[in-house]
Amino acid sequence: MNIAPNILDAVNEWLTPTFDQETQAAVKDLMTTSPKELEESFYKNLEFGTGGMRGVMGVGNNRINKYTLGKNTQGLSDYLHEVFPNQTIKVVIAYDCRHNSNTLAKVVADVFSANGIQVYLFSDLRPTPELSFALKYLGCQCGIVLTASHNPPEYNGYKVYWEDGGQIVPPQDAAIINVIESLSYDKIKFNANDSLIKYIDIEIDKAFVQSSVDNASFNTPAAAKDNLHIVFTSLHGTSIKSIPDTLSQAGYNNVHIVPEQAVPDGNFPTVKSPNPEEPEALTMALALADKTNSDIVVGTDPDCDRLGVAVRNNDGKMILLNGNQTMVLMTSFLLKQWKKAGKLNGKQFVGSTIVSTPMIMELATSYGVECKVGLTGFKWIAKMIKDFPELEFIGGGEESFGFMVGDAVRDKDAVAATLLICEIAAQAKAAGSSVYKELIQLYVENGFYKEYLVSLTKKGMEGLEEINQMMINLRQNPLKEINGERVIMVEDYQSSTALNLLTNEESAMDIPKSNVLIYYTADGSKICARPSGTEPKIKFYISVNAELESVSDFDEAESFLDQKIQNIIADMQLN
Repeated sequence: MNIAPNILDAVNEWLTPTFDQETQAAVKDLMTTSPKELEESFYKNLEFGTGGMRGVMGVGNNRINKYTLGKNTQGLSDYLHEVFPNQTIKVVIAYDCRHNSNTLAKVVADVFSANGIQVYLFSDLRPTPELSFALKYLGCQCGIVLTASHNPPEYNGYKVYWEDGGQIVPPQDAAIINVIESLSYDKIKFNANDSLIKYIDIEIDKAFVQSSVDNASFNTPAAAKDNLHIVFTSLHGTSIKSIPDTLSQAGYNNVHIVPEQAVPDGNFPTVKSPNPEEPEALTMALALADKTNSDIVVGTDPDCDRLGVAVRNNDGKMILLNGNQTMVLMTSFLLKQWKKAGKLNGKQFVGSTIVSTPMIMELATSYGVECKVGLTGFKWIAKMIKDFPELEFIGGGEESFGFMVGDAVRDKDAVAATLLICEIAAQAKAAGSSVYKELIQLYVENGFYKEYLVSLTKKGMEGLEEINQMMINLRQNPLKEINGERVIMVEDYQSSTALNLLTNEESAMDIPKSNVLIYYTADGSKICARPSGTEPKIKFYISVNAELESVSDFDEAESFLDQKIQNIIADMQLN
């Protein structure tokens, strides 16, 4: 077998006594039976992406295992002692339903405690947003959640949160990574100080649910709540721990839970992918909605930060809203409620991201509220809250089926967001309307924006090279025309420059660097190219828009925009 020198060096390191016998045996087995898998497992170090570190579980430095997570935690422990000298350092750890999450969480707790750090470890799986809440509630400097969000069953991951409750962002993430990469595996302290590990559960659960109810309730009459019929599915994930209790405490009693998907299970046996962005994942929930004649379906991903929402259209058929549509509905509702309460005085803002619908800007402007736009990922919205303490944060979201209501949780939060969409649905139904009708009315008032995501999966070393080459081609040979429309602006977030193709003027963009390109065309279309930070994918976010004169014109306008999207996909050869 011919192994590249850098891979061979990494493999040989994992065959030393620093690693246990079981690990060494697994490495030797790969050498003899799966040379391709050996390459994939060792050709690079697993990296932090948009949502922390995610990867396939297994042996090797490009895999999730006790050693890669142990090294992360040892480096993070050293960094915490450096940043918070002579202080009692506290961290909180949560984990989801994935295979090995509980044992890997204990490894992480052991390493922190071995470094003299007080650890609060959830006694069982919990939603990711509860970790963000618990961090601030317990006054910790850092938090960790073991999760791979909606990735396939063979994945797990490691997300790092800081004392404000948000995920780490530059330059801090680079500083932590530098400490981690300078470590050798034999420096990991695995021997726990059990006196520093405290298990937590019911007290935090109660406070988290109460906070969710307080933040996402908006004076909906009890009769309206009783008249709303809800179907909920946790898709075998952690949300079963919080969402039913939150809805019940908020006064929603007609909640039908999909029983086959209510038990946490890292195999996700009833779905191809536990991703509420994909209609297939909600098949069972939609069937239950028709059986119970329910008004709304909500499904969450395994770690309960994303939610998929389905509502009835004007023909009474259940349709899945996309993430941009749910964030438009939620943002509009929050702005309306804040205005009704007399709380808008020019010192508030909403948050969004560069890949999300431009319609959020239109909405915010119509209420005289600032809309701040950051890079992809909720850590950037959390950073906005931290960077502008003089402003009140109303809410924020992005296209990836996530939303954040207020600042009690500084990350995507499907618990509060589920309650919020039920408030919207209940109030709309009580007024003789519906969620679907409310959305169309927003299009009439603000312009009809329609988005579509093309996600191309490119696995392994070859896939990574292919993705990199696609981005190089788009940079070095920028498109001049898309679907017959002239490209008028190209924003390159890697070089932090915006090129106006009408004037040929280049301007600097004051935003952190990221491997993202955005094309704008003369007809108002927006096409964004971005490699995923957590999955072997390159994503193309397409946004088109048109004026909508009246509700009755909706079907015709939607057909027009759908065709435009398909034309763009064909023209850019994204099929």
